Parts: sequence; C-alpha cells; structure tokens
Amino acid sequence: MIWIGPLLLALFVLPVLVSACLPDGRDGVPWYEARRDPTGLAPDPAATHEAVIQVYAARAVSWRGVFSVHTWIAVKPTGAESYTRYEVLGFGVANGAPAVRIDRMGPDNYWFGARPYVVLDRRGAGVDAVIDKIRAAVASYPYPHEYRAWPGPNSNTFTAYVGRQVPELGLALPSNAIGKDFLPQGRLFAPAPSGSGFQVSLYGLAGVLVAADEGFELNLLGLDVGIDAAAPGLKLPALGRLGLAR
Repeated sequence: MIWIGPLLLALFVLPVLVSACLPDGRDGVPWYEARRDPTGLAPDPAATHEAVIQVYAARAVSWRGVFSVHTWIAVKPTGAESYTRYEVLGFGVANGAPAVRIDRMGPDNYWFGARPYVVLDRRGAGVDAVIDKIRAAVASYPYPHEYRAWPGPNSNTFTAYVGRQVPELGLALPSNAIGKDFLPQGRLFAPAPSGSGFQVSLYGLAGVLVAADEGFELNLLGLDVGIDAAAPGLKLPALGRLGLAR
C-alpha cells in the first residue's frame, strides 16, 4: 500500500504542472486588454423565441487560470429580446463593489481573452419556470458582498449554489471549477450541484462527492480528482475532465 501516497501526489500535482505549461489563449496580451467580444455561442434572441438557460465556463484570469475556470449563468425567458447574465466577480469587492454582478458583459463573451464553452444548455417548455427559480436563488445567495479566490466563496461557489437551489437544472460543474465545493455557511453536507447525489466538504478544502451526473470526486485543498461514470472520463485537477463527450 506504500504506492498510494505517491499515486495521490502524482494525481494532484502533475496535472497542475501540465496546466501551467499550456497556452491560455490570450497570446501574451495582458488580461485587462484581452478581447471580451461575443463568441456567438448564445442563440440570437431575435431568432430564438423559446426560453433559454446556458451555463458557461472559461479559463480564469491570470495565475488563477492555471488551476480553475470561471463560470456564469445566462438566461432568456420566452420572447425576451436579450439575455440576463449572472455571475460573481472579485474585482472591486474589497472597495465596496458587490460580488454578484448582473449583465456586466454579454451572455457568451470571451472571458478576458479566454473563449468560453457551454456547460449546460436548456431550452423550450418548462424553462421559464426554472428561470424564475434561478432568479430567486441569485437573490438568496448568502455572500452577495464577499469574495475569496480560494477556497471560496467565489464565482464557482455562486454557480454551484444556484445549481443546488434549482436541482431541475441538473448542473454538473467542471471538476476544475475551484470553489464549487465550498458549502455556504460552514455546512458539511449538501446535495451535489446537479441534484443527483450528495457531497461532504470541509470548507472546500477536503471532501467527497458522489452523484449520478458528476460521478465520483475526491477534493483535496480545492483540487478535484475523480471518475465520470455517466460518460466515461477521468477528472483531474487544473485540467478538468478527460474522456468521452458528455
């Protein structure tokens, strides 16, 4: 059994080192000058009458991007002419700015040079009722004026909180969304963000998650290692999920 320690060390450390060597897509441009224009991933409201919910993730800014992605939620009710984007940001919070921001950018914009990808897409019948629940969850978020990059509460803590409050979403967040395992108000037990299982977490620093959608995840110091059973794949710290498409 002496191999268990080195194996765990390799699983948690090597992926971080690999991630640190990968290009971040910003081509050396300072993050504050990087592109923030739309990507075209969100359906055009002018041509899409049905209700839409999308959750996005993009590599985080600066050194945070080595370890984690940033996530946010965009919603468009039936017949609406535009989206509403909900997210948590740390910029300016120390100077009194709110952590929860609404419509700071468009629904699918580049995240300071990093192209986002769609984590979840829900459309059509019944989605308007889910949007109402998302709005209520955003309003009840317990850290509207607090932000801490690690272990939380941060942007991924917020998105995971909304997922737990609205289990109809079935929101399985990326394993490299650091902060998603930070349970509000010091709780030790909670449903998984997808609502399809449960997790135990000690302030986002150590814990276990078992769920039908997320699979199995072991959290250590905010980094997750795990296995996705729904669509076979391996979850690694910093790199995220590797395997068959979900």
